[in-house]
Amino acid sequence: MSGGVDSSVVAHLLKEQGHECIGVMMQLWTDPLAPEVRRSLPKKCCSVEHIQRARQVCESIDIPFYVMNLEQEFKEEVVDPFLDAYARGETPNPCIQCNRLIKFGALLEKANELGCEKVATGHYARVIEEVSSFDSAQDDKKEGCHGERSRTMAPKYHLYEATDKQKDQSYYLYTLSQTKLSKVLFPLGEMQKQDVYVLAQKYGVWIPQSYHESQDLCFYPEKDPKAFLERYISDAINPGEIRNQDDEVVGEHKGLPLYTIGQRRGLNIGGLKIPLHVTRKDVQTNTLYVSPSGDDLESSLSASSLKWMNEKPEENQDHTLEARINSLGKKYQGSFRHDGENGTYKFPEGVRGIAKGQSLVLYQDDQVIGGGIID
Repeated sequence: MSGGVDSSVVAHLLKEQGHECIGVMMQLWTDPLAPEVRRSLPKKCCSVEHIQRARQVCESIDIPFYVMNLEQEFKEEVVDPFLDAYARGETPNPCIQCNRLIKFGALLEKANELGCEKVATGHYARVIEEVSSFDSAQDDKKEGCHGERSRTMAPKYHLYEATDKQKDQSYYLYTLSQTKLSKVLFPLGEMQKQDVYVLAQKYGVWIPQSYHESQDLCFYPEKDPKAFLERYISDAINPGEIRNQDDEVVGEHKGLPLYTIGQRRGLNIGGLKIPLHVTRKDVQTNTLYVSPSGDDLESSLSASSLKWMNEKPEENQDHTLEARINSLGKKYQGSFRHDGENGTYKFPEGVRGIAKGQSLVLYQDDQVIGGGIID
């Protein structure tokens, strides 16, 4: 539970359905070095107000409520790798790490300790269980056993996009294993956001007038990471040259971590009438490369650290799959080929903003097949 509308509605729904529920809120690390004026603004998560709202929901439906302190784990597993990646010139996605290691890692472990069968959250995604059978006698032969032929039911779990495509969060969940998928519930996966607000009113979930859902990262108070990066990796933020595709110096940047691939605004390159986009960051030479609009498009990308939700697509063959390179970005219909460790995705058209460190997530229609880290 986060104290927000979605998880509060989920708690009410499950209680209404007759489940025995335990409300748990994760206390995560937030930036203690942020300016006081920023820290005094409404927080994105983990504030006293959020805890109180979650507690009130649990009291209203008569279920226990606990706050689980995961500040150290979150700092080590999510925030530190985020900072390290930016220092290397990459653009990481910490929400994917958080879902894999914290929300469906440490929280699942606590659920097991408490004897819970499932962890339910307010994520907008769908998990569908498929029950199939296989010939257990064949497996017995592989193990050197002999017995009567039998058919055993073996469930598989598939991850799908949410019905509400504007709220879909399946992109962040592609690293979840079959074991983890078998332990999660996403009650909002087949709902529209407007329906959730209707249920919130029905259940009496308090929605403050100032309530808004932030799409920003939760561990610093600013809208973008620039100030946060300056506070924690200042050694990696040094001015340097901006060069064009002909390797000519056209300006000076303020520090590579402060720029993103595909960025156009804020480059402060004067005297040019054509828009330029960031295409590459060379950490070794501390150089930022830019190209005119159109020349910055890429037709393919490479990815590693591949993860598959179920069966791995055959190696060294072209597979027609859709792909996203960010959470709510356009879905491209292209071709994917891999050798077991690394893969290449070819786009049907030139694409802007392919950033090293982000994730390539592969889909077949609205089902998540797998993905990997863009190199």
